[in-house]
Amino acid sequence: MRTIKNIQILTLMTLFIGFTSCSNDDDNGPVTQLPLETETISNVHAPQQGGQGLPVSGDYAKFDFATGQTTTSDTDWDVAFRGTSIIVNGGVSMETTDEPNRTGVAGAYIVNGTFASVTHVDTTLFLQDSNTGTAIPSGSGNGWYTYAGPPTHLINPTAGKVLVFKTRDGKYAKVEILSYYKDAPENPDALVDEGRYFTFNYVYQFNTGVTAF
Repeated sequence: MRTIKNIQILTLMTLFIGFTSCSNDDDNGPVTQLPLETETISNVHAPQQGGQGLPVSGDYAKFDFATGQTTTSDTDWDVAFRGTSIIVNGGVSMETTDEPNRTGVAGAYIVNGTFASVTHVDTTLFLQDSNTGTAIPSGSGNGWYTYAGPPTHLINPTAGKVLVFKTRDGKYAKVEILSYYKDAPENPDALVDEGRYFTFNYVYQFNTGVTAF
């Protein structure tokens, strides 16, 4: 009788272990990825002092893709803005005044195309900031903007330029800069509208190791 009971107990334990193993296999199966959304950030203020031959200074406006907000953190930021300059939290400092230290692995590159057409990340194209220049080049026509010169003195995002970023912790984002002027006027007037206010669309790929948008 005791032998029969022992066999029954062993059988039940085997079935329980088998059920638990199947449940664990299911738990470790493919994870459904949440859909990505395009977010719009308005009026990131990026003031600077100096310029036009004078030394440039002023704190950078740092932005964190994970939270979708600006931050004052010394480490938890991905990109930062000052005047028309954009830096990333990766590489090394150019040792300019008030420039934050790089503590992450961030990088960037620019794609020619529409925002919607950039659907995948090319990990071979990423550049980081260095002591010779930034991953997003500075200067009119070199990176994200074009300066119209006199008499309008307008700074406008260059059409068809999409910025792709690797974040400080190795995830990805794409950015479309919409305006350099406060409240993103449809027809900005550099003599009237206040500049150094970035408005942009972005998509943040929060799934680790996923290179699709």
